[in-house]
Amino acid sequence: MAMRLPVRQLALTTRTWAAAASPSTRRFTSTASNLSDAAKKTINRDAELPNPDPGADSPSAALVSEHAPYMVATYARPPPVFVQGEGSWLWDVENRKYLDFTAGIAVTSLGHSDAEFTRLLTQQAKTLIHASNLYYNPWTGALSKLLVEKTLSSGGMHNASRVFVCNSGSEANEAAIKFARKTGKVVDPSGGKVEVVSFGNAFHGRTMGALSATHNPKYQKPFAPMVPGFVQGVYNDVAGIKDLVTERTCGVIVEPIQGEGGVMAASEEFLVALAKRCREVGAVLIYDEIQCGMGRTGSLWAHGSLPRDAHPDIITTAKALGNGFPIGAVVVNDFVSDKIKVGDHGTTFGGNPLACRLAHYLVERLSDPALQRGVLEKSKLFQDGFAKLKERFPELVTEVRGRGLILGLQLTEDPSAIVKAARERGLLVITAGTNTLRFVPSLVVTDEEIAQGLQILEDAIAATR
Repeated sequence: MAMRLPVRQLALTTRTWAAAASPSTRRFTSTASNLSDAAKKTINRDAELPNPDPGADSPSAALVSEHAPYMVATYARPPPVFVQGEGSWLWDVENRKYLDFTAGIAVTSLGHSDAEFTRLLTQQAKTLIHASNLYYNPWTGALSKLLVEKTLSSGGMHNASRVFVCNSGSEANEAAIKFARKTGKVVDPSGGKVEVVSFGNAFHGRTMGALSATHNPKYQKPFAPMVPGFVQGVYNDVAGIKDLVTERTCGVIVEPIQGEGGVMAASEEFLVALAKRCREVGAVLIYDEIQCGMGRTGSLWAHGSLPRDAHPDIITTAKALGNGFPIGAVVVNDFVSDKIKVGDHGTTFGGNPLACRLAHYLVERLSDPALQRGVLEKSKLFQDGFAKLKERFPELVTEVRGRGLILGLQLTEDPSAIVKAARERGLLVITAGTNTLRFVPSLVVTDEEIAQGLQILEDAIAATR
């Protein structure tokens, strides 16, 4: 069993690891020489499990108890406290090692602590981090140019022309909604073209505009009333599109694959019909690819395989765009950009040189055809493994959904016990929708890691039967 760290040494140890020369040295170097009594007790607890959740008398629990009173209670977190990552692996404060099939919710697509990412971050931090959008800098424009070029060459939005850079996915969707509203005002100066259509089980963010497009009472009810003018449609309902999208509609926002909603993919027929209807009424079509874009489906954009007439007017992205560094972006065509004028929107931090230099590197890496081929190959390994799980547990596993490395395993029961059992065996997985296990690992996860993770998952399911 790896050495666990005395609670009073945690802050010093974290700084020591950060300054160490190599990942392997950082991982296990500690200023501590002895284990506390609490840590010793933790070592003996649940000895049959390689990663038993830290108990109430553990250093992890002591650290959480110290900090939690000062944090707004917006999350229900499990007990481990993570301090280090490398590739597809995370280590907690007591040196437990976890295989990470969550990638920070589809964020760390190049894995934790990518060497070139870290080098660029350090170099740019020493050069220029922020000067505000009052001035030009080399990297905001370079990232915008690269995003447009890679979108065009990837088979994605064929008329992509300009980019707005911000700080997060919610901010990207807020900008997209504002751009749609402004476009509606120009298309129909009477002011009647203001409705925004979104769909059931969607998740577009927690800020008020994005939340208003997220028709889930769990999220909306505590903050009602929502922003007016948002209309809910039924995902993949082709027949309902004509009555849903009308002359009053300024914008339609839709995820080509709903991540939080249970890894549900939109059909090609639905997206083609939706795009056609948007063109008929002069509405802006927004594809929210914050979770499913940036190489996760085996192409730069999840909509990249669609015919041109199903392409959007706006793409929103974030998550993998920064590999953990906060950044979002909105890619638009001329139909939209021609209607946005100086002063219509803005951001203080968005597009800062540090974030944009890192995102520039990410776009280059994630648009690499070799990496994208690898995503499809790894997807097949997952899907073959899921098929075996379905064969072994037919009363539990009903369906496999998704594409590339955004995959959902539909179960007949609440997966919480399986998630916990997997975590206590060293595998991190998350849920989505209703009774769905969601798999969004790093895009550079290895074949061996996939096999190891699937075996742990099988063991975890068996332990809960």
